[in-house]
Amino acid sequence: MEKQEILKQFPKQEDKLLVSKLLDKLKFMHTKNQVQQTCFLDAYEQNIVCKVLKLYGETQYSLEGGYEEAERKVLFIYPEKLSEIFKKSAIENSIITDNIKVISVILPQDLQGKYKHSEYLGGIMKLGIKREIIGDIIVNEEGADILVQSDMANYLKDSLQNLTRFQKSEIIIKEISNLKIAKTKKEELTILIPQMRLDVIVSEILHLSRSKANEIISEERVFINYELKTKNSANLKENDILTIRGKGKFEIGEILSTTSKGKIRLMVRKYI
Repeated sequence: MEKQEILKQFPKQEDKLLVSKLLDKLKFMHTKNQVQQTCFLDAYEQNIVCKVLKLYGETQYSLEGGYEEAERKVLFIYPEKLSEIFKKSAIENSIITDNIKVISVILPQDLQGKYKHSEYLGGIMKLGIKREIIGDIIVNEEGADILVQSDMANYLKDSLQNLTRFQKSEIIIKEISNLKIAKTKKEELTILIPQMRLDVIVSEILHLSRSKANEIISEERVFINYELKTKNSANLKENDILTIRGKGKFEIGEILSTTSKGKIRLMVRKYI
């Protein structure tokens, strides 16, 4: 399929830009027979690139975030000759380990356990570093491990050390094989709803009016299974992942019961 035909399928300008860059990388990879990679992609962007690769008929690619459960990932597209390398796990694949590093922040004793994900991300954004350079930020008991593109690792390490909040911290660069992987935590919520519509669930989860929930949906801030949804009548089902930009990520759980008036008692798990 031709480039312009593929681009027509993505009306949003930022999506077109992502797709255009990917198609250029695919052309370069096939022409030069060399690995090409993107910056870190969020789940929505990963969804888009996978659609493009399918339309293009490309099968030689891998999404890697440094560990199996990573949310933010780098897309690697590679020639046939490197297939065996990409069959290996992230920590055994030299191409991935050369391109993704870990910045480990070890807080002083009196601050350990007190910083949340937002403190680390806020510090990075304060430095003027683009979000696409950074992968997952994994908070642990001592501090956090930050996935980063390798060519920015030294700069990020030195820059973080200059921030007031991290001045007394030990900050080192390490390989992804030494990454501290924390178990994902979820908080269980029970909501009572008349139906499994998107606007209804968003309203209940965020404790907002239905009109405000619809406003958030129309602002293109709501995703189901990482696909943008702008129809407030979209239905959700068990195990769907609901992401609301600026508000969090939720897993739709099981229907616990139905009341005598027909209302649904639904379990929802919020990622924390």
